[in-house]
Amino acid sequence: MTEIFQHTIQIGWGDMDANGHMRNSAYLDAASNVRMIYFIAHGFAVPELARLRIGPIALKDVLVYRRELHLLDEVTVPLETAGRAQDGSRFRLRNTFYRPDGKLAATLTTDGAWLDLERRRITRPPENLLAAMQAMTRTEDFEILPSGIKD
Repeated sequence: MTEIFQHTIQIGWGDMDANGHMRNSAYLDAASNVRMIYFIAHGFAVPELARLRIGPIALKDVLVYRRELHLLDEVTVPLETAGRAQDGSRFRLRNTFYRPDGKLAATLTTDGAWLDLERRRITRPPENLLAAMQAMTRTEDFEILPSGIKD
């Protein structure tokens, strides 16, 4: 079994809402950053994605809150795959947010796809990018998704 990819972030002033908690959109930003750190670690930094003329897009985000996060908390954010189309065109990624005490703070599940930046259509990723996606740890509820390719 592969080790779950994770990254630790620190909650900053700009991540806070008026109630003194991590704001909704900061969870989305943090999860996006962790995903890009994963892709960079697997050879797909932004310049490489630009060269390939492909980019990840979010189609739907579901964020479930469990406990509050506060200013300067160091939060561990694992990344796992909860689903993928056989051709790799669509994917479901899950980020969980753990407080410094190890308690679950939130879970973000993102349905996404790979966009051909020239045709502006969902596309299959190249084989080496698909392999990086396949290397991601699967969640217990992983499911095969329908292809996003419209023929």
